[in-house]
Amino acid sequence: MNDKTMRVALAALAICMIAGFMQRSEAGEAVSFAVSVPGARGTAPLDGRVILLISRDLAREPRTHVEPDEPLAIPYLFGLNVDGLAPGREVVLNDNAFGWPAAHLSNIPAGDYLVQAVLNRYEAFHLADGRNLKLPPDRGEGQQWAKKPGNLFSKPLRVHIDPAHPVTTALLLDQEMPAIAGREDTEFVRHVRIRSELLSHFWGRDVYLGAYVLLPYGFAAHPQAHFPLMVFHGHFPDDISDFSTTPPDPNLKPDYSERFHLAGYNRIQEQEAYAFYQKWISAKFPRFLVVEIEHANPYYDDSYAVNSANLGPYGDAINRELLPEIEKRFRGLAAGWARFTYGGSTGGWEALATQVFYPEMYNGAFAACPDPIDFRAYTIINLYKDTNAYTLKGEALAVERPSFRNYLGEVFATQRDENYMELAQGDRSRSGGQYDIWQAVFGPVGADGYPKPIFNKVTGAIDPNVAAYWREHYDLSYIIARDWGMLAPKLRGKIHIYVGSGDNYYLTDSVYFAQERLEALQPKYGGTVAYGDRAEHCWNGDPKLPNAYSRLHYNYQYLPLILERIAATAPAGADLRSWRY
Repeated sequence: MNDKTMRVALAALAICMIAGFMQRSEAGEAVSFAVSVPGARGTAPLDGRVILLISRDLAREPRTHVEPDEPLAIPYLFGLNVDGLAPGREVVLNDNAFGWPAAHLSNIPAGDYLVQAVLNRYEAFHLADGRNLKLPPDRGEGQQWAKKPGNLFSKPLRVHIDPAHPVTTALLLDQEMPAIAGREDTEFVRHVRIRSELLSHFWGRDVYLGAYVLLPYGFAAHPQAHFPLMVFHGHFPDDISDFSTTPPDPNLKPDYSERFHLAGYNRIQEQEAYAFYQKWISAKFPRFLVVEIEHANPYYDDSYAVNSANLGPYGDAINRELLPEIEKRFRGLAAGWARFTYGGSTGGWEALATQVFYPEMYNGAFAACPDPIDFRAYTIINLYKDTNAYTLKGEALAVERPSFRNYLGEVFATQRDENYMELAQGDRSRSGGQYDIWQAVFGPVGADGYPKPIFNKVTGAIDPNVAAYWREHYDLSYIIARDWGMLAPKLRGKIHIYVGSGDNYYLTDSVYFAQERLEALQPKYGGTVAYGDRAEHCWNGDPKLPNAYSRLHYNYQYLPLILERIAATAPAGADLRSWRY
């Protein structure tokens, strides 16, 4: 080998060595975090998901700003399962942890960060059908791992990350999230909690359903009165929504709503809640019961109020156990003509599903901005024709599908983003996120006992067999059309759907498809579908007020239509007077 050849070979070797170093650094061989539980916590091993948060925001605790509605504000997330983690032992997160938006820890750019680890604890569930699963139980917080009582977390630690000088950082899970205080009954709001026989049998442990009940003005003074029932479906309620007997706080510091571009939206919310109370006690206001349901479960803050292979018979538990008990305790009329249901988003889907699956039990459903009611538009995905949930592919081009936008169409996250963010927080549908609960509710049981995915969370490839199962069991538009011969006399005049043309989660297209099916039905379905021009999530049908206001009016916005419906359909001899004092 001559000198020139030697020099070339040495140069090539140097390049290879540099490339090898860069590859090792990028692969994150030594970029790691050692997470442990202090030995003082006892000897019992722990199961769960270690979630590592790495934030550029040095002012806020990282776990406090993991909000799906604000994807640009979410820190780096990395997750790893632990099975039998003994106190005093550590688990190391490096490139073995699934991450978003960085795929690996070694992809984190150099800089100063605030770092925190959380252990979302799992428990063993022994289901009646023989399945043994490890799942995060709800502990009264609405399936929110960042504040779940009993979850462990580390104190935020400021660190400097430099891929060129990687180190292992120790994080000690020595903090525990506290229990959540219960709510006290008031003159107007009562809190109900019952053990569900149906759900307890399914889950192999005691399962309770809760509800917040808004009593009509004069309830105690009119013991002869019986009342219509309004079921307000929605996410895990904090209490009766948008109702306050207290005047607005004049000293409340105004905030700014990025969503509605309104200054002082917190003040508006207080004003509207107090205004509703004033309507509620006014002389000519109809008297009725409002119910909001608490039905968090191991997969989400809400069961979707239907029977499900993975979640159990929540539909029957709510409609056959909980609501009859409420009507018994609080003098409901307990008749189909006197029950109505409404809600937005998840609650919008539930309102329509409840009306469809229990058609004679309710006299009308008002579904605002519903989650996909036609799976030809599962947000922006056609589950029956598309092959991939993440990309729209042409001959040479593959375009990432969006998932979150503002009403002007600016995109802030893709379908891949949303699902990778969930996968970092939990596998096997255990993230507590939106896409995971959809596949838990709508899907069949998988071979491993957990929900069978509608699509591969990593690649986005859609499973057509699972899609077919979804269609037959939970595609509401399809089911209404398929069963219209039987449903027509039970549903005519009862279906009302509203959505904004600029819905943030691309829920508008699903309503377009559903409307086509509804309007083709014979006999006519006799309901309404309406769209809010440029309105974002969750427009609920008020053509006069901006969504920022109308979304606070669910409990009386549909009242004129409800009263018309009652007058037109109540049977002879029905009690139309005792509740109109």
